[in-house]
Amino acid sequence: MPKLVSGFSKLNKEQKIEWLSNYFLKDNVNASDILRLYWNSDKKLQQLHDDFIENTVSNYYMPFGIAPNFIINNKHYTIPMAIEESSVVAAASLVAKFWSDKGGFKAEVINTVKVGQVHFMYEGDKAVIEKYFSEKKSDLISITDKITENMRKRGGGILDIELRDKTKDLEHYYQLHVTFETKDSMGANFINSCLEAMAQEFKNDDVKIVMSILSNYVPECLVRAEVSCKVDQLHPIDGALFAKKMKQAVDIANVDPHRAVTHNKGVMNGIDAVVIATGNDFRAVEAGVHAYAAKSGKYKSLTSCKVENDVFTFSIEIPLALGTVGGLTSTHPLSKLSLEMLSNPSAKELMQIIAVAGLAQNFAALRALTTTGIQEGHMKMHLGNILNQLEATPDEKEKVTKELSGQTVSYSGVADVLKKIRA
Repeated sequence: MPKLVSGFSKLNKEQKIEWLSNYFLKDNVNASDILRLYWNSDKKLQQLHDDFIENTVSNYYMPFGIAPNFIINNKHYTIPMAIEESSVVAAASLVAKFWSDKGGFKAEVINTVKVGQVHFMYEGDKAVIEKYFSEKKSDLISITDKITENMRKRGGGILDIELRDKTKDLEHYYQLHVTFETKDSMGANFINSCLEAMAQEFKNDDVKIVMSILSNYVPECLVRAEVSCKVDQLHPIDGALFAKKMKQAVDIANVDPHRAVTHNKGVMNGIDAVVIATGNDFRAVEAGVHAYAAKSGKYKSLTSCKVENDVFTFSIEIPLALGTVGGLTSTHPLSKLSLEMLSNPSAKELMQIIAVAGLAQNFAALRALTTTGIQEGHMKMHLGNILNQLEATPDEKEKVTKELSGQTVSYSGVADVLKKIRA
């Protein structure tokens, strides 16, 4: 094992790879070549990627696909998706086509309020801290004037500051709960800068600041999307049965957290793929969305389904804090291209597009689960992946696919059939 390494960040990529190969990849003779294989031949572009994070040794590629035929609020979209999971892009595309002649998707932004907090401890009289806050509130806003100047010009800025007593949850714990409007920016750096300035202004001998940070739980930054049609349009044979089973599937996700987690994972397949493609923070989105799914105290479905007056409606309402300016959205070439593909949407429009992607993905998953089963589509992709691993030729792929038609696919089963063909 190597000794603790010092000055690693100052090594160039070749030196980092050499160190890695000597100590951790020494049994893989191709390790260095694999890492270099994913370098970009354009040195300027590679340097851009190197500067995104620290200690880079290579690039990790994900497939970048597109799902066409989405109609959202009567506007046509082709949605970019960056994801490695089989069937997601195909499912989104099929659902988009399915709803395209039924009025498409409807979406609306309910609110765009974002949140940040200054967390502090105070052991004195509650009335005293309330009076101090009341006297300081205008100063807390004015101290951030230079930070908020440009944001205010765009119609954003600080919306309000509240003093919240949290001592019932944790002894001596209070917070400044600050709400923001950040327009087309996700606003993380903006919010954190404001909070830190407020904390410096607010602290005194009795107010002990613990930390100042934005919250990724944004239950007031909401978007809603839905599709609806007559029940008999849902299925060529029995639309009423299909609608009933779809509603039952959502009902099950609302009463059983084990099912709800997988149900919502399917929603996030669509959401994360577009969030990543557009250079937004999928980890922040995931955390906020899943917290919202548990807002009632029990983890439930993110989607809703109802059948009223012979009309089927499938909908989603979720918090999405997104940006279309700043960060990777402005620096990563594919992120910029993704936004251009979407006609350079505002943050509000992007919220609607991404909510629709999640709704479409969930509809596709439930349709498969309640009809043919989820494995039929997955198995086709799974078979293709196995055949690629086994380096099958196009002719061999065709023969194996025909041989295993309608059967459950496993690596050993595919290998055995391929071995027989080759023999």
